[in-house]
Amino acid sequence: MTTAAVFGCTGAVGSHILSTLLGSDAFTSVKTISRRLPKAQSPKLEASLEADTSKWGGMISKLSPKPSVVFNAVGTSRAIAGGIQNQWKIDHDLCIENARAAKEAGVKTYVFISSTGIRGLLSIHLPYSKMKIGVEDAIRELDFEHAIILRPGLIIGNRETPKVLFLEKLIGNIHKISPSLQDLIGQDQVIIGRAAVAATCLVKEGKAPSKYWVLEQADIVKHGRDEWKE
Repeated sequence: MTTAAVFGCTGAVGSHILSTLLGSDAFTSVKTISRRLPKAQSPKLEASLEADTSKWGGMISKLSPKPSVVFNAVGTSRAIAGGIQNQWKIDHDLCIENARAAKEAGVKTYVFISSTGIRGLLSIHLPYSKMKIGVEDAIRELDFEHAIILRPGLIIGNRETPKVLFLEKLIGNIHKISPSLQDLIGQDQVIIGRAAVAATCLVKEGKAPSKYWVLEQADIVKHGRDEWKE
């Protein structure tokens, strides 16, 4: 019996991680902790509603059965959060708090949705990159039995933020001309969600290439699309 828990289950990538888990025979129980209830429904889904995000970490140890895998797809934007300081509290502080709580609760595998290019010579100094780098480094230091970091490019697919829809549609249409070019720029939400779940299955099978496994864009496409099996 394998139980998974998902933070950020109502977001762009998190909702697809959740739907993939619910459709996978590898997971018999799926828990979510969020400010809004997920749209997905399943007999094996147990959704916990908690508006106070500071309580999320402490809820992990109270889940039953205890999850052996935790997915963290929490993320927002500066505009939605109302400034860089508020975004930092969510994209950095909350993510690290959840990771620490998961470690204390005995979670074996921790999965975090990061972003590509954050450690580049120029981008490393940007606030967004600093948030993601801080979380990645904290997860590494926590020394889980296995940690999986996904670094997708531009996340393609339907979002609740209309301002990015034109760019996403433009990149999405590149696939009709050159799929390989699109793969270098961004990945569809569905592919990212599938890759995250596929990676945890490889961990269970003893096929993970390393204890701390980073999936770059090509790896996400490989595990979430090219080698994906329903």
